[in-house]
Amino acid sequence: MRSKNFNLKIKDTVKPFKKTIEVDSDKSISIRSFLIGAISQDVSEAKNVLESEDVFSTIECLKKLGVKIKRKKSKHYLIYGKGLGSLYAKKNTFLNFGNSGTLARLLIGILSTTPNIDLKISGDHSLKKRNMKKLVDIMSNFGATFIPKKRFNFPLRIISSEMPVGINYTAGVSAQLKSAVILSGLNAFGNTQIIENERSRDHTENMLLKNYKVIKIKEEKKKTIDIFGKQYLDPLSVKVPGDPSSAAFFAALTLLNKKSYLKIKNVGLNNTRIGFYKLLKNQNAKISFLNLKRENNEMTGDILIRSSNLIPFKASKKYYVNSTDEYPILFAMAALIKGVSVFEGISDLANKESNRIKEMQNILKQIGVKSISSKDKLKIFGKGHINAKDKIINVKNLGDHRICMSTFVLAILTGAKTKINNFETVFSSAPSFLKIMKSLGANFELQK
Repeated sequence: MRSKNFNLKIKDTVKPFKKTIEVDSDKSISIRSFLIGAISQDVSEAKNVLESEDVFSTIECLKKLGVKIKRKKSKHYLIYGKGLGSLYAKKNTFLNFGNSGTLARLLIGILSTTPNIDLKISGDHSLKKRNMKKLVDIMSNFGATFIPKKRFNFPLRIISSEMPVGINYTAGVSAQLKSAVILSGLNAFGNTQIIENERSRDHTENMLLKNYKVIKIKEEKKKTIDIFGKQYLDPLSVKVPGDPSSAAFFAALTLLNKKSYLKIKNVGLNNTRIGFYKLLKNQNAKISFLNLKRENNEMTGDILIRSSNLIPFKASKKYYVNSTDEYPILFAMAALIKGVSVFEGISDLANKESNRIKEMQNILKQIGVKSISSKDKLKIFGKGHINAKDKIINVKNLGDHRICMSTFVLAILTGAKTKINNFETVFSSAPSFLKIMKSLGANFELQK
């Protein structure tokens, strides 16, 4: 069910709190559970799935491709796998990826080497703005065709390769592109090899690991992933942990709010996803991980956060790959930490749901915080705690959940009179965001 459009108004600061919460389930793992389950043998099971807009888009696309998916109860699904190369829809069937770049890239990866695919693909207004040139170029190497030629934004037509052959690929910061190559390679003839220059999130590899005939990973100076095509995949049994990216917004609020304490239970703590928390520990943040355990090749645990006196950020490019989604909230935090914060290696933020560098600069400017950006670097001249009750923040319809969530946190810490248009986009990744914020004492008003 799609969320109705609404705007959000905020005008009060949040009081100190001491709470224990659970955040929404991990979106990356939820989407991958459905996609990999669909191309596996037999019936896969996914528990504690995120029931959000992006995941619903995934389910709808797979159903159009002939996959049976059964909801047993809340957050618990059975995926009746069709096996590699078995997804199918009539020519010119329309697939709508909604707001999800993850779904778009990973499913296109699967479809590029699936026989007899000739489909129309698109997304919402935000996804249509995102440049897909890198993905199109890679999938063209597998033999897929995209029409119109030399257009790299949705809508597009995809025609799969009749004779897909494995490729060699050097991966950069994008886990989505790496995952698309892995998923394409599964149904290509021969072997596909990926060499990682940057260690990006590895949920796709973790889900495939028990299929030892399909994937081999070598951890040396650089991580190498070998995919052996035209095998078959065993069914999945996945319990999805809480999303560390969703948890980041509540962690940021706690760190900057006076006399506050927060415990976030059952969060995914995969080492490729916790760059945000590692960076903050370097800034004197009181953050600790408790009750660590491994499930389905993924680390999970609880996060304990206390109010802290943070020092300005010096974030080199090495942090970016493992904390990409959290940079908008890091920018908001930097505005409220006295001193100059510097973020490097961030050029890819310009091609997210919005240009996240430019849009966060605009928001910070509205509360009197100066920033200077170049293509790959941002300096923020933080003022420390700001009483911005005489300021107004207005966020237009960007279709960017991370910008909306970051602005919300900034508003309830500063008291700025804030209007965030089309806040429903947050439900694409974090449907419980407002409910949790209300439990922490945030005051806001919904406007249709």
